[in-house]
Amino acid sequence: MAARSTVDRVTMTALLLPQCLAVAGILYTLAATILAGRWKSAPIPPENGPPVTILKPLHGAEPLLAENLRSFVEQDYRGAVEIVCGVHDPADPAAAVARAIDGPVGVRADRARHGSNGKISNLINMMSDASGDIIILSDSDIAVPPDYISRIVATIAPAGMIATCLYAGRGDAGAWSRIAAAGISWQFLPSVIVGLATGRARPCMGSTIAMRRETLDRIGGFAPFADVLADDHAIGAAARAAGCEVAIPRLIVTHGCAETSLAALTRHELRWNATIRGLDPWGYAGSIVTHPLPLALLGLNLWLVAAALAARLALALRIDRLAGRRTAPIALLPLRDILSFILFLGAFAVRSIDWRGGRFRLGKDGRMSADTEYLT
Repeated sequence: MAARSTVDRVTMTALLLPQCLAVAGILYTLAATILAGRWKSAPIPPENGPPVTILKPLHGAEPLLAENLRSFVEQDYRGAVEIVCGVHDPADPAAAVARAIDGPVGVRADRARHGSNGKISNLINMMSDASGDIIILSDSDIAVPPDYISRIVATIAPAGMIATCLYAGRGDAGAWSRIAAAGISWQFLPSVIVGLATGRARPCMGSTIAMRRETLDRIGGFAPFADVLADDHAIGAAARAAGCEVAIPRLIVTHGCAETSLAALTRHELRWNATIRGLDPWGYAGSIVTHPLPLALLGLNLWLVAAALAARLALALRIDRLAGRRTAPIALLPLRDILSFILFLGAFAVRSIDWRGGRFRLGKDGRMSADTEYLT
């Protein structure tokens, strides 16, 4: 009898914990829906501004790469703009795509390596071609609206400011890429909005990192980040340590997803999750409340399942309105949420990651090194 009582208590606890977390997750989701509805931007008139250099590190001809690059050319900014694209391999097909773009787009092909992070090596090489007073770094899979540069320059006009941008997902390579985009739009973007509202988040993201040239010089250029996996986060931290503030304009840019399989999606998101876990272990663990639907399912409570599903649907629809497009078929939301939860848990076991064809081991300080187990 005592053994059965113990089993009953263990079973009750096993159900009660996910149920309590699901309730917290539903409240979080409702708050995220309200806050996302307040993330609106007012029109900004184009004004004359300082010369701008946009740095675009490239690696492979991604889907819609030409369209993404063209969105940076077709700007309403009243000032000089140059776009410097960089590749390590002169034969990289991305270089041909960039050279075919009409406008002030140049390509630098340079094999020089400066550390484990190929993107940062690329940026170090590209800086010799950059002449603008304002330096904007943006990943190759980002597309922006026509007022992007104007908003960025206005944001960093006060002294000691750098800028970064929130982003929503867009599937560029079929069904799996749309599922990946849904993870960005319906899971990641709301968490950042809530984090900003509560003061918990201090993001600096590869979608955009913009600063004055003297600010970049003050943090030592890009060289200090040559072995850092989360280079965007590290750049933001260095800027803050130098007395700068990271500002976020009321602007949502687009992140193009190119995953063509479950395996590709899993590799990408495990790397992403493991990076976040390494930077903020307790914050990452606490983000379990952003998964109310899987938690409700684990708690075997149909009422909580229904409430969690309704809350998540409302949030997904609100985010899609904010982004101005449907990220993915809304019927995929339960599948996407369950997959996100599995990958959330899986990141606790990750010690090395795949990135741009290489295998790297994660360090406690956010740095990465080649994983000798995979060297041949």
